[in-house]
Amino acid sequence: MNKVLILGAGMVAKPIVTYLLDNNYFVTVATMFKSQADAIIQNRRNSQSIEWTVDNIQLLEKMLFEHDIVVSLLPYKYHVKVAEAAIKCRTNMITASYVSEQMRALDKEAKKTGIIILNEMGLDPGIDHMSAKRIIDNVHSKGGMIEEFYSITGALPAPEVAVTNPFSYKFSWSPLGVLMAGNNNARYLRNGKEYTVNSEFLFRHRAYVFFPELSVFEVYPNRDSLPYKKLYSIEEAKTIYRGTFRYPGWSEIMDAMKRIGLLSEKQVDANSLTYRDLMAKLLEVKEHDDLSKVLSNSLDLPIDSLPERAMKWLGLFENNLVGMNDKLINITAKLMIEKMLIRDNERDMVIMMHFFRVKYNNGKSEIIRSTMLDYGSFITNTAIARTVSLPAAVAVTLILDNKINLKGVQIPVEPEIYKPVLEKLEDLDIQIYEEYGLANNMSIF
Repeated sequence: MNKVLILGAGMVAKPIVTYLLDNNYFVTVATMFKSQADAIIQNRRNSQSIEWTVDNIQLLEKMLFEHDIVVSLLPYKYHVKVAEAAIKCRTNMITASYVSEQMRALDKEAKKTGIIILNEMGLDPGIDHMSAKRIIDNVHSKGGMIEEFYSITGALPAPEVAVTNPFSYKFSWSPLGVLMAGNNNARYLRNGKEYTVNSEFLFRHRAYVFFPELSVFEVYPNRDSLPYKKLYSIEEAKTIYRGTFRYPGWSEIMDAMKRIGLLSEKQVDANSLTYRDLMAKLLEVKEHDDLSKVLSNSLDLPIDSLPERAMKWLGLFENNLVGMNDKLINITAKLMIEKMLIRDNERDMVIMMHFFRVKYNNGKSEIIRSTMLDYGSFITNTAIARTVSLPAAVAVTLILDNKINLKGVQIPVEPEIYKPVLEKLEDLDIQIYEEYGLANNMSIF
């Protein structure tokens, strides 16, 4: 029986553990809080849990020697440390995180050792790579060129859940991760021109896109899109844009919160402050001043604007004690966890869209659109947990069955990886719908 080591037992761990146990792999879940692992494995005969922290390298190496492959679901900053140990122990490794430069630097050593370190094997990054490359490689095989490429993904509450608060949002994964992503700069290529968006203006740089079967969503750019020209072998493309889906209104609210400083990395001693005190401090007003009026003047917004209603609903105008000495972004994330975590009886969803404008050697052109819509629920498996962890789960089985034989530091842009993984994901009801020959006058936004 092959042995799989899972590091971490957070919000996306359950589907991968359950899948591997159901397919008769022996699974060890190692995590800081053993009780979290126990809740996932539920005393299954082919499983065990181990209490472990990332600084215990000796125990990590012992576990790696005893297992055939490791999947790291830890925060991305720990992956390199795990990878270095995996190389030493000659153990294959999978993560769902972006490849860092430090991870990329391990490629030669991993190849020399004869192992694969497969990164970006989740949703975004992960399913986005695989579903896009399947179309791109097919177009290229027919002599076509990708003129425009858009790729947009969103982890969201289902529509009936979104209407329950002014943010039109609930978290089925880390609120801090969502907020931190909102502090990224962005860069993309459109009609041959490069655009750079500073983090300060990220949420003001929004567009609107219709998603089939649902409605119109807000979109803002996601990180740096330009490396995908080389990564996807679409050097011919004049437009490359990667974005994030949200319900309308999110960007206006987050932009206002960012301008106030609520997403800042600045350390604040708020142990004795109420949230109202904190807001007054950030807005530099006196205790007796009208916060609503100062907020609207400061942000040049009308009284009772959507951002104001959202911040009031979140509790930022209330006299409840903050009780933290921490970064402002962490204080905001904690409040959001308390108010905006998805409930057991609520559904989340993941939506993804790729949009291609293609031209062929014979002069013909076409629009291709690829969409994915996946619903989950907190009581079973959330959509974000399914779509992040099941690609990694499938990759585990393919590597252990010697159906993926690539070595070194990899991401899933090679047919040897994306073809069998996408096929197996369809069996798990993660469906990607591809439309060809759409009207040439069609645009995404």
